[in-house]
Amino acid sequence: MVHRADARPLLDGHWYDALAAILEAEIGAGRTSERRERARDLAVAAKRVLDLDAEDYWPISRDFTERQWAEELGRACFPLQPRSSHRGALASLVPLYRLMLEVVDLRARRHEPLQVVVTAHLIGEYLPQLAWESTLGHGGDPLLMRHSVGERWGTDDRSCPHTSAMRATAKRSLHATGGDQAGFTAYLDRFHSRLGSALAMCAMNHETVAAGERPDVAGTCPQPCGWAVAGTLAERRDLDARVRLALLYRDSPIVALRHHAPVGHFFGVPSTSEISEAWLRTWERVSAPWPDGGNPLSGEPLGAPERSEALPGLSDLISAVAGRTVGPGTLIRDIGADLEATLAE
Repeated sequence: MVHRADARPLLDGHWYDALAAILEAEIGAGRTSERRERARDLAVAAKRVLDLDAEDYWPISRDFTERQWAEELGRACFPLQPRSSHRGALASLVPLYRLMLEVVDLRARRHEPLQVVVTAHLIGEYLPQLAWESTLGHGGDPLLMRHSVGERWGTDDRSCPHTSAMRATAKRSLHATGGDQAGFTAYLDRFHSRLGSALAMCAMNHETVAAGERPDVAGTCPQPCGWAVAGTLAERRDLDARVRLALLYRDSPIVALRHHAPVGHFFGVPSTSEISEAWLRTWERVSAPWPDGGNPLSGEPLGAPERSEALPGLSDLISAVAGRTVGPGTLIRDIGADLEATLAE
């Protein structure tokens, strides 16, 4: 069996896919044992988590319930059943963002620039929902949305400035957990990542921030519903600022790189220097001062800065959007540590 010393370069470089292939080949050749199969299963689990294949996270966490990292993995997944008692990333997006921050850094260490760009793009997908989480009390869970919103949300009332796509998403968010699993899965696949755009327009309303005070990043609501302007003005302005920051990132050069990389056509994969340049321009965009001084990135960082980040300041940005400290997790490294210990037995 491959031993810990032999596997050291793969473990140090987080090449769990290669290690899984080696262990699988050994097992296929008849050199099998309980320890070898356990190591193979851990390597496969680490690979799937690194791939951000969130559909598999819950089954993986159930296969390794005795491991300390299994609970954290369960919190980063999306539920497989519409009314499952375990809500995972629908309850809070923070564990998923901790994992994505870790993935960005590990992909950079593995010198995989395209995967860095893909993960940076995924980070933008749910960022407006992360901003809303502190107000909603959940990460946009369709099981709870009916109790969090109201009035014109998800209706055909033309006084609501939502686009047709936003209306469809809003309506789906109210009914996604009332049907079968196929309908719920379709909602998660096609609509849930769009929920942030609809919520963002509700946050950026004319009763909260006047024209010209802050950057124009998307459509705003001239006549907000009552649920959207609940709370104090200070709380609403804070939410507006964090939503605008999320949208600034989502429309930034680092995210645009994903759209400009025609994967599969043998060209266009961004280089490390292109990523660095795009991130520098992104940081200049998201950290620029606002007319009213309200940019959340202008204040003190919410946590200790991550100096070793592949994209320096990304944790600060996500923390500013969330309104709480969100740094890179250690989930994949913890699985790797379990794998190393198994190889050393």
